[in-house]
Amino acid sequence: MVWVDLVIVGIVLVSALISLFRGFVKESISLATWILAGVIAVRYMDVMANLLEGSIESVTIRMAAAFAVLFIVTLIVGAIINFVVSQMVNKTGLGGTDKVLGMVFGFARGILIVVMIVLLAGLTPMPEEPWWQESLLIEHISSISVWIREFLPQDLAEKFAL
Repeated sequence: MVWVDLVIVGIVLVSALISLFRGFVKESISLATWILAGVIAVRYMDVMANLLEGSIESVTIRMAAAFAVLFIVTLIVGAIINFVVSQMVNKTGLGGTDKVLGMVFGFARGILIVVMIVLLAGLTPMPEEPWWQESLLIEHISSISVWIREFLPQDLAEKFAL
């Protein structure tokens, strides 16, 4: 086991522990909120930018401000919903189950984070490094990254050296 294997285990464990403490409901609503915030900000930033036209002259700054406002407001609304739903889960006595499911969610998220890091590392010379070749875990994670690469457009997938 080389240092990169310890880093991989650390990422997965930290993700699982964070999710254990937060619980499945909080983690899943948080993830959905972040995705929704991005979608809403991208989809409606033109509309918001038009509303800011009289306040901000620069088009670039106006678009950035519109994106930021929509993104942050969506995150705030999501946080409020997350708080209310989490309180309801705790009052029903499902807190323990929520925590265990949260840990499973966090474990899966940690693996996904590592898979994405390995996939992106395939764009660099890292796969040729001795520590990469000696790793016990990267070989298994690379197989998942290669599988994900198959879903990318051909011209992009060819750039990943895995």
